[in-house]
Amino acid sequence: MRLIEARTPTPPFRRNARHILLAVALAAPAAEAHAAGLLAQANDGQADNGQANAADETALYQSMRWRNVGPFRGGRAVAAAGVPDDRLTYYMGTAGGGVWKTSDAGISWRPITDGFVATSSVGAVAVSESDPNVVYVGMGEHSIRGVTTSHGDGVYRSTDAGRTWKHMGLAPTRTISRIRVHPADPDLVYVAAQGSPFAPTPERGIYRSADGGENWELVLHVDENTGASDLAMDRTNPRILYASMWDHDRDPWYIRSGGPGSGFWKSTDGGDTWEEINAGLPEMMGKTAIDVSPADPDRVWALIEAEADVDGVYRSDDGGESWTLVSSERQLRGRAWYYIEIYADPLDRETVYVMNSPFLKSIDGGRTWETIQTPHVDHHDLWINPFDGQVMLSANDGGGTVTFNGGETWSTQENQSTAQIYRISVDNQFPYRMYGGQQDNTSVGMLGWATHSGGLGWKDWFDAGGGESAWVAFDPDNPRYLYATSIQGMISELDTELGSARSVQAYPQFQLGMDAEDMRYRWNWNGPVVVSPHDPTVIYHGAQHLLRSSDRGVTWEEISPDLTRNEPEKHVAAGGPFTNEAAGGEVYNTIVAMAESPLEAGTIWVGADDGLVHITRDDGETWSDVTPEAMPEGMVNSVDLSAHEPGGAYITLARYKFNDFAPYIYKTTDYGENWERIDAGIAADRPEAWARVVREDPERRGLLYAGTELGMYVSFDDGASWRSLDLNLPLTQITDLQVQAGDLAVATQGRGFWVLDDLSPLRQQRDAEAADGHHLYTPSTGYRVSQGLGGPVGPTTSGQNKTPGVAIDYVVGAPPEGTESGGASDPAEASEGRSLVLEILDAEGAVIRTFTTDTAMTAEGVRRSSAPAAPGHNRVFWDLRVEGGPRIAESYSFFGEAQGYRVTPGTYGARLTVGDAPAQTRAFEVRGDPRIPSTETDFAANERFLESVFGAIVDLHVGLNDIRDVRAQVDAVVGQASEAGLSGAEALEAAGTALTDSIT
Repeated sequence: MRLIEARTPTPPFRRNARHILLAVALAAPAAEAHAAGLLAQANDGQADNGQANAADETALYQSMRWRNVGPFRGGRAVAAAGVPDDRLTYYMGTAGGGVWKTSDAGISWRPITDGFVATSSVGAVAVSESDPNVVYVGMGEHSIRGVTTSHGDGVYRSTDAGRTWKHMGLAPTRTISRIRVHPADPDLVYVAAQGSPFAPTPERGIYRSADGGENWELVLHVDENTGASDLAMDRTNPRILYASMWDHDRDPWYIRSGGPGSGFWKSTDGGDTWEEINAGLPEMMGKTAIDVSPADPDRVWALIEAEADVDGVYRSDDGGESWTLVSSERQLRGRAWYYIEIYADPLDRETVYVMNSPFLKSIDGGRTWETIQTPHVDHHDLWINPFDGQVMLSANDGGGTVTFNGGETWSTQENQSTAQIYRISVDNQFPYRMYGGQQDNTSVGMLGWATHSGGLGWKDWFDAGGGESAWVAFDPDNPRYLYATSIQGMISELDTELGSARSVQAYPQFQLGMDAEDMRYRWNWNGPVVVSPHDPTVIYHGAQHLLRSSDRGVTWEEISPDLTRNEPEKHVAAGGPFTNEAAGGEVYNTIVAMAESPLEAGTIWVGADDGLVHITRDDGETWSDVTPEAMPEGMVNSVDLSAHEPGGAYITLARYKFNDFAPYIYKTTDYGENWERIDAGIAADRPEAWARVVREDPERRGLLYAGTELGMYVSFDDGASWRSLDLNLPLTQITDLQVQAGDLAVATQGRGFWVLDDLSPLRQQRDAEAADGHHLYTPSTGYRVSQGLGGPVGPTTSGQNKTPGVAIDYVVGAPPEGTESGGASDPAEASEGRSLVLEILDAEGAVIRTFTTDTAMTAEGVRRSSAPAAPGHNRVFWDLRVEGGPRIAESYSFFGEAQGYRVTPGTYGARLTVGDAPAQTRAFEVRGDPRIPSTETDFAANERFLESVFGAIVDLHVGLNDIRDVRAQVDAVVGQASEAGLSGAEALEAAGTALTDSIT
């Protein structure tokens, strides 16, 4: 559609307020027909009128912004620290969301490392007692899960209580379990480096720095397989240190927790020398933890994974010279590789805590144990105030929580946007809903945006069935039935209308504790469930075979052979030598990704966790192995099928479990006959940004979005090159993404769901590049939606809602060299003095709203809306309202402004004028709320009513301003007459008073 030449509007305000209305409304279908001719110059004005900011590759979309949607229920935290002299201030380190801080004892939390760190997984946090402004952070989660564990990049230090951070080295350590700071010297710091769980590496052991991390020395090293799992310091004599060493590694199918390197070491000279203190302990140990009692420094506690009957809690009362086993309760060392944490009470030598799935406490020297109730299970770290043992911070799978009364009550964990989401599915409702499984919690569904005016809070979340590792599948047009997976192949159908759920697992075998060789179906921890895009009654579920149901999961059939490498030697016990890991995370040779072509029914692609890719083009009758020839073994984490090319597909391969953190992205256009690797641009930017997901834009061929371990990327040329799409997105792991309703919705492994609204600048990037100067993007369709009051407010408890209206995007070229602002490096400085006007046109071409760099009050008392003019991309939101009326001078009003009324659905235009460059005009549509069956007649009647009300308000405001003007003039004349001592001044004053009284 094109815009005809727009006419100059009449002045918007006259003394007769009935004439101030913009007589620009679409009256009826006749105006619609005329609009086809009206929007006639939609592609005009694309002259070379300035140079785009080519120095920044994101300049043409730089003002797009991600929204943090939520949910605000915490994800896993594994590090805790506090300030002894400040009962309100605490820090927690999260598994994928960086470091968070509370200054009000957990009432609210905020992230404090965004923009400073190069990785977002935290293993340890420590605050200097002598100078609480000094905070150290060790990166890399020490609770080494196989599915949701991320690497770190060493140590960071803050000297201003977390406001800014500096990287202090030790990047090769990958995982840090503990940091200890000398209580009297903030520069003397010790780091327990656990090391990479996926390969032998030399950067393991205890590191020491005497200058705040500027220089490091490795003071305790056992071997390349043994890292430090814990470190304790005697507060009464900080030269005495105790170290727990852990011999371990991880394969995709097996966890080895234990070996000859595991054990305990002690130093009495600040780490210069060390001696083993394993007398009386098991000969072979697994994971270990240690702490020394501040109440009695001769008492040392140890928690040991070992053979049954010799593992558990040990106590030494002679500084580690000898040990006594005091408790072998199973709950103390269950799932040892994930937990094994022990803490001495600072004031009572008999009180000790163990963190496991339950929060355990002993008050009789470790002989008996009680469970302390907490907001969430699965505990990984505990900070106890050294001066008050009742004050604690727990870091657990639900986040951070504070107690002032020894665990009787705790602060909420529903105020931390640190959720780890596995996958994201999006429906076609209005507004759309997003679904995914949250690690260490339940699945979750939530609104992508809401029609209330507040943020997105707990009332906008709901359970979506299944469990923590869920895929969620449904008919996107009618998502009544939600099919959601969980661990070990469990799958449920949730009827959202009735609120009822039922199990629809293909083979309901209880597999907890079972070896993979004994399973009928090998299910991936994050195994896929998919509803056919061609028949919503057809459901697919992936094990080692692909299963299909056509009756809502009542019956299932295998439609494929084993589509994995099927390696029996990898199907035995998943953990050892002491603790078997049988929750399902190490079940190997499984299907982990699948998709059915949106263009061809029965064309199905399957990716396995061992690197195989298969395709069927006949609904499962026959299958072909189309694995890229040179692709190494790894997890095919995502399969995306092109909406533009029947044989087109994109896959990502994850090899982090093989200690390979490079991105692997492949594409094919011929059903897998030939593949091309397309990740070079990402690898060049961040060599360890291994790719989790890639998807093609459903509207623009070759526009790709990639989610990686270290952020978001976009490609405008089908993967030939990549640019950062992080914008304001905090550094976190991107696990999945979907394009929906013109928005990009992503799931993260540490910061919940995020949405990038309105992809128009990305979809039209080529047009902007071709313009090579000022450019107006074509706006997306807007929706007139009534946004009522309600919803929570505050960034610490609620997600950010969508800005209502239409986003209007434009690029401002850099000022030519030699002009007043042509040499400026700062965007704000470069835009200073530049004139920019953005006008909204109705279907007749009349101006109904103006945004401009000149926001001074007009003579009629109207303040224009602001429009930025910084070089590069800018975004303005039009709220679908016409220009407002005049303000009442010198007044304060609450909901009392003469706000313009909302326009009716129809065709509108945006016109951009920058300086003396030719204007550019683009057409776009405004539609009504699709949930409300309104007619054109309804909207026309509504508009007539709004015009009349708006006119009355303007009449009132103009009248009041006129009265005030008259009063001011009378007062001025009377005052001048009185000051001049004119005869008749009193009579003049009386006449003036009578006049002003007569007009009020």
